Amino acid sequence: MSSGGGQIGRPGPDRAGLVIAAALVLAGVGIGLATWSSGSVAMNTPVGPKTVPYIVAAAFLLLGGFTVVAALRSDFPERELQDWPPMLWIIGGLVVQLLTMKTIGFALATGLLFAATAKGFGKGPLWKTVPIGIVFSFVIWLIFAKGLQLTLPVGTIWERLMAPASGG
Repeated sequence: MSSGGGQIGRPGPDRAGLVIAAALVLAGVGIGLATWSSGSVAMNTPVGPKTVPYIVAAAFLLLGGFTVVAALRSDFPERELQDWPPMLWIIGGLVVQLLTMKTIGFALATGLLFAATAKGFGKGPLWKTVPIGIVFSFVIWLIFAKGLQLTLPVGTIWERLMAPASGG
């Protein structure tokens, strides 16, 4: 006979599910309040720049409500054990990218993130994935900076190296 719930042997609501539900509701409320408190936009159409954020906020609130119901029913499947080293490689890559973006620039920082993520997924040695990631990231930087005219950080190190020397 099947028990119907994924949390066999765990009485009461799924606490992790409730935490996820709370995060979804907080995100929905935050997006809704930020959109509501932002300046008004004069438009003659019913769909404007505030429409999509309100839809996203409503979706987060709806998903949060469904997640609360599922958590109270203990209706989530049994969770597998986590394999921490791959997650730490990916999280470490994100941290390195965030901390180095302004100094070494988008291409190098994102190349390091690419290499750390590849290592987390067990693909290739770092000596191979770092240059591949930098090349991919540089191509992306070129597309954004030159093709779309959008600014991505070059990096203060590169700005200093490429700055013309001031003669005195």
